[in-house]
Amino acid sequence: MADRGKAGDGGEIGFDVLLERLRGVVEKLEAGSLSLEESLAAFEEGVGLARRGATILDQAEQRVEVLSRGEGGAERVAPLPGGDE
Repeated sequence: MADRGKAGDGGEIGFDVLLERLRGVVEKLEAGSLSLEESLAAFEEGVGLARRGATILDQAEQRVEVLSRGEGGAERVAPLPGGDE
C-alpha cells in the first residue's frame, strides 16, 4: 500500500501533508506581506488545497460508512463518540 502522507508517482499528497501546506498558505496570507498578485496566487492555491481536502474527507467518510455496514449490507451509521451531533 502506498504511503498516503507523501507525494506519489501521480502527484497525490496525503491529507496530513495537504493540511500542513494549507496552514502555510494561511500563514503567508495572514502575514500581509505579499503583493496583490502573490496574494491571489496563494489564495488560489489555498482554495485548491481546501477542495482536495474536502474530497479526501468525503472519501474517508464513505469508507467508514461501508466498513460500518452490518450483516446483509444494512447500514449501521452512527455518530462518533464526542461528536456535536
